[in-house]
Amino acid sequence: MAPSSFLVLLCFLLLPFTVATPLFETVAQLAWKLQCALDPDFDLGKNNTVQHNETEHVGWYDPRVQGGRFIDYTTKKHGEPLNIIVSNLSDPFILSEAGFRHYVKSLGYSEECLGLHWGNVHEADLGDGRGKQEEEILARQFYWGPIFGTCWESLAGGHHFRAWQQTGDNASSQAWFVGASKEYDSSKNHMIVPDGWNIGRDWFVSQAIQGSQWKGIWWAADVEWREGLLEPGNKGINHNITQDGKVAILTVNRL
Repeated sequence: MAPSSFLVLLCFLLLPFTVATPLFETVAQLAWKLQCALDPDFDLGKNNTVQHNETEHVGWYDPRVQGGRFIDYTTKKHGEPLNIIVSNLSDPFILSEAGFRHYVKSLGYSEECLGLHWGNVHEADLGDGRGKQEEEILARQFYWGPIFGTCWESLAGGHHFRAWQQTGDNASSQAWFVGASKEYDSSKNHMIVPDGWNIGRDWFVSQAIQGSQWKGIWWAADVEWREGLLEPGNKGINHNITQDGKVAILTVNRL
């Protein structure tokens, strides 16, 4: 019999007597510790850790592990896909709100027209222990400049995104989770265009990986495409518009 198998058997034989005498309790504990040393996956607590680590990813935590999801809460029944993650392996400047706002200006996004917000405030649960949180950033494509250029987007339509940062104590990765899309003009109440989730995501990613600059700081991003985080289709998706289920993981570097 292998030593590890013998120790497992010893643990189970001695376990019923652990309440009876301190001696047997001591022996059983020693046997258990020896088995754990020989086989780190034997201990139940360590097995739980291994399972949890399988759902942790370099640069971000999977929100689904602790009850979150990759769809925000637009209404009680529907939401918009979180189709981009800006990894915490990115330049540290971007992991601050001010830094992220600076960065997205280099991509062609800025705050809403004159700082005024129209429409619903979305919530998202990133599985970091804070539950549903309101959007931290809402940015729109600017056409001429970041101050008044988003006013035209509000009228004519274009690209926009909402973003939340994963900062709760249970999963404080500092990564940004972004829901990007393309919308119609104001005459259609900013409805999402057909295939708008994929189009909006791809435009954001294209701007990022081709390289960009704002106020003398140059950036370039690497992208990894992930499947299996979002279910392809339109189940639970706002406006009943289908999306392909792909999430872009961006790592942004300062040049």
